[in-house]
Formats: sequence, C-alpha cells, structure tokens
Amino acid sequence: MKEKYYSDCIKVLDEVGKVVIGKDDCIRSVMAAVLAEGHILIDDVPGVGKTSLATAFAKAMGLENKRTQFTSDVMPADIIGFNMYDNKSQEFIYQPGPVMCNFFLADEINRTSPKTQSALLEVMEEKSVTVDGVTRKVPEPFIVIATQNPEGSIGTQLLPESQLDRFMICISMGYPSLEDEIKIAKNCEKDYENVRMSESVASVIDGEELLNIRKYVKDIFIADEVYDYICRLIRATRGSDYIRLGVSPRGTIALTKLSKAFAFLDDRDYVTPKDVKEAFEKIAPHRIVMSGRASGERISSQMAIKKISNGIKAPGIKKKK
Repeated sequence: MKEKYYSDCIKVLDEVGKVVIGKDDCIRSVMAAVLAEGHILIDDVPGVGKTSLATAFAKAMGLENKRTQFTSDVMPADIIGFNMYDNKSQEFIYQPGPVMCNFFLADEINRTSPKTQSALLEVMEEKSVTVDGVTRKVPEPFIVIATQNPEGSIGTQLLPESQLDRFMICISMGYPSLEDEIKIAKNCEKDYENVRMSESVASVIDGEELLNIRKYVKDIFIADEVYDYICRLIRATRGSDYIRLGVSPRGTIALTKLSKAFAFLDDRDYVTPKDVKEAFEKIAPHRIVMSGRASGERISSQMAIKKISNGIKAPGIKKKK
C-alpha cells in the first residue's frame, strides 16, 4: 500500500501543478501539511494564486469543499451555522454553516473582525462547532486553508496569536519568475467562457484514502536523536535575543507531524534531520513574536528562524531497523 499511497500523493501534486505554475515548493508544503493533519495559512499579496492553490487541492483530493469570502460584515453564524425556528415542527433546527465540509477555504481571513476570526478557533482545534450549547462534529477529514493579505493592506485586521498558532504552516507564494509568468500569460487563453483552468484538475484520491494515508504517515519512524533535534530547535526559539515569544509546545507537535509528512513525500519511512529542518522553517516563523532588537536590526521572523536552524547541529541519520 505504501507505493500506492506515495504514487497517489505525487499525482495530486502533479494535478495541482497544472493550475499553480512554478510554485512546487508551496504545493509540496501544503500537501505535507494536509498529510500531517494540519491547517494552512497563505500570506501574500492579491493575485498570486492563493485561492487557485486551495481550490485545486480540494478538487485533486476529491473532497467536499466550501468557500467563504471574509469581509467586514461576515458574522460568526455565517461560518459555523445557526438555529432557525421552524413553524411546522415548532422547534429550532440547525442550519449548517460552510465549515461543515471536508475542505474549508477561508478567503482573505484578515479582512473580517476579530470576533468572526475567533469563530474558526474551536473548529480548527476541536474539529467541532458549538451553536446554542450543542456541539456538532465536522466531517472527517477536515482541512482549513486560509488566505490573507499582508499586514498593512487596506481593510485588514491582525490575526490573534491564538489563531495563528492553530495553523500548522504559513507560506508565502511570491511573484512568479519570468519564465513562469510567460507560461501563465499563454495559459490565460484557455481561461475563457467560464471555463477555468481549475476545471482541468482531476480527482486523484478521496477522503477515505486520505485518512488511510494519514494513518500511514503517523507510523513513520523517528529516532531518539531526531526527537532531541526537534526539541532543541523549538527551545532555541525561546532563548533568542531576536524573539520575544517563542514557539509553543503545540509547535513541537506540529514540527514532529510535518517532519514525518516530508519524509513520506521523499519516499522514506524514517525521518532525517533534513526533513526536520525543512519542516521547522515552515511551522515556526508565524508562531513567534519578534523583539525590539529584531525590529531595530530589521531581522524578520524568517531570518531569525533560518539563523536558529543553521546554528543547531543536526545529529547523524539513523534509519529504522
């Protein structure tokens, strides 16, 4: 089954690559986070393909997906649902919100109020929603991909630290290279008469297979030396002069899970320090709060994490016996 699982995941990457051109690293990172049971935040300027990436993944994985465009007037009930009184039955009936699906796309999440942003907290962590005291589970698998525009854009609100911590990774897609932008310009001719490029994406797996792949990824071997390396990286964020608030234990769990997923995508059943380093640079930058010294020296969170990952000595590779 391992060969089939790996082959199917590579096919998913290929299908998404039809729509999102030249962003193989971003596609791989999102796939790894999905396999590691994580949620994804995509932070970048408008128009670089954030929404296209999310919708392509939903289709390639054959998951029921719903999308909410977050604006200033979106309320929590618009996300998690509400109870409506039914005159015929003379009782309140729950009207499901868009999060009651497998794959929820929260588009431009930082354009809405903090109150509405917080509506996602329970469902992202507990995989359930509570309306009028009644808790309901969301379908499995459940994945949130949120997009946001950079801090300082007109009409945006800062995401609270508690919500940022619930995203396994935060990635930035960036502008395409010249060669990739030429490909995008040529492909736009195919996007006409409401026939979008995303419709060319084929469904490779389904929700049941994704759950089975996740179970396999959970069992990937990590040596004690690599566990030690994981924890030393995390703890280094709590003692840096550039970081005021380091990565929490939730981040340690995220790093462990994501390292296993990266190992799987490299067709291995054991984790190497290379997997850990790659995962660390994906899970850590959005979880830390920079110090005044970092601001004064113009050190970004990505630069601080890169400095830590380069400064911690990696152990030797130890394969599973």
